[in-house]
Amino acid sequence: MFDIGWSELVVIGVVALIAIGPKELPGVLRMVGQWVGKARRMASDFQGQFNEAMREAEMADIKKSFDDVSAAAKDLHPTNLLTSLSKDVEDAVKIDPPAITSADEPQSAVPEGEAHALMVEKPAPDAPAAKPAPDVKAS
Repeated sequence: MFDIGWSELVVIGVVALIAIGPKELPGVLRMVGQWVGKARRMASDFQGQFNEAMREAEMADIKKSFDDVSAAAKDLHPTNLLTSLSKDVEDAVKIDPPAITSADEPQSAVPEGEAHALMVEKPAPDAPAAKPAPDVKAS
């Protein structure tokens, strides 16, 4: 705090001895020592309270950042991811398909007789005729 060397203390002591006198000097020094002790205790208490306030502020910041990380980790939990994905899928695609009735069945654009004719395979006119497989006799 104060930069007082031994030479300054000697000068202060000699001036106090001359100004106060040798009889009352011990009582004055005791009182000055008590004041210095009180000042040190008050400074120590202030410093302790200041440090405690700083620790509380740091703890509040750490708790807030931990809560943020915890919330982000909770959002990344596989169960929550599946739940959010299923909700997104439900929103995109309606789960309830419409019931199909006989009135809703699609009508064929081709008449029934022609539909059967379309399903039978006919060889192409310019394609060579299929050769029968050679007979292989089993021995």
